[in-house]
Amino acid sequence: MLELENKKAPSFKLKDQNNKIVSLSDFKGKYVLLYFYPKDMTPGCTIEAKCFRDKNNEFKKLGVYVLGVSIDSIESHQKFTERHGLNFPLLSDEEKEVVKKYGVWKDKTMFGKKYMGIQRDSFLIDKKGKVLKHYIKVSPSKHVEEVIKDLEGRT
Repeated sequence: MLELENKKAPSFKLKDQNNKIVSLSDFKGKYVLLYFYPKDMTPGCTIEAKCFRDKNNEFKKLGVYVLGVSIDSIESHQKFTERHGLNFPLLSDEEKEVVKKYGVWKDKTMFGKKYMGIQRDSFLIDKKGKVLKHYIKVSPSKHVEEVIKDLEGRT
């Protein structure tokens, strides 16, 4: 397993749902919660995205920028954002470069069938670009509260 905690977060440049290039360096001097999710419009990913949407003002007050990443297309991200009123960037990693850099592109099994996919992990990145915490296989409905609790003493 790729261990990133207490190490420099891998850099990236990806397009968001508005076709705007977003890079980790854009957030130098700020906290970032980089969350990886398997697929737009699926039940767990929708729950997680709506939780981040509903708490985004709280994240902003704590000085944290939320960025979602999946391998879905920009067009898929646009539909997902519009349907659920998402208020943060969703980054498209169709080439799977960033999911591999962060070690979340994994062998998975569903209904006895093996395939490659994104493990639902998040990374809390500090103002200097270092990974403070790696959240592994998070619960879509509980993860946001877990991150906020962790942030309340740090920011």
